[in-house]
Amino acid sequence: MRVTRVGDPGAEFPVALDGDGAYDLRGLTSDITADFLAGDWAPRVRDALDAGELPGVALDGLRVGAPVVRPGKVVCIGLNYRKHAVESGADIPEEPVVFMKASNTVVGPQDTVLIPRGSERTDYEVELAVVIGRTARYLPGPDSVPRHIAGYAVANDVSERAFQLERGGQWVKGKSCETFNPLGPWLVSPDEVGDPQDLRLRLWVNGERRQDSTTADMIFDVRHIVWYLSQFMVLEPGDVISTGTPSGVAMGSPDIPYLAEGDVVELEIDRLGRQRQRVARA
Repeated sequence: MRVTRVGDPGAEFPVALDGDGAYDLRGLTSDITADFLAGDWAPRVRDALDAGELPGVALDGLRVGAPVVRPGKVVCIGLNYRKHAVESGADIPEEPVVFMKASNTVVGPQDTVLIPRGSERTDYEVELAVVIGRTARYLPGPDSVPRHIAGYAVANDVSERAFQLERGGQWVKGKSCETFNPLGPWLVSPDEVGDPQDLRLRLWVNGERRQDSTTADMIFDVRHIVWYLSQFMVLEPGDVISTGTPSGVAMGSPDIPYLAEGDVVELEIDRLGRQRQRVARA
């Protein structure tokens, strides 16, 4: 099952996607909120679809927003792909590297990405995003994680490397500029995704492929990440976890240019859809 939100910023409404059809979800929920995600949302949507309770809707001309309302928090995992850790000149982490990203960075999958003022090193990062569906605190082990996951989505963890690494303090400064977290196009239920450690991720800039890997290269898998985070913070429905990026980012090679005004970034993950953003200056 796939759901998303469409409409102008601040006026999005929820829809379900089934085959080639789109269906208005407002008979079930006003939006893709924490309350909607709590528990098993996908069977509720499927039952409503099968009962003919959700009217069809035409999506032509409608902007696609982020597939969930603004999350309570966005938690990110750094250096979580082996080849990316190597290209960054870092040791393989013994525990997940955790940082936070401002929740108001979340935008739609086709919205413009803005290079912040003073930036010369804005970078791209295709990532598998996990959306929490049940409150998770002190989970007993990784095997307890699946029932707490509402679904998965594509994320672009846009980063400003000088802000992140050269301005002192924590990484959050290079991660929290406006528009720095395109999310979507869909939230996909776990049953439709299957094994989250068997997904191919790709990213292109101006048609040139920059990233191409699989989630099998993760150092810490999805179950471990969610279990681990629950030992340090309470994860709530609607929270988003970005699970790290593979190799191929601009920071990883002097021959790869950073993003510039007018660039077009495209990214996709198997079974989770595709994003496309044009880059502009703030």
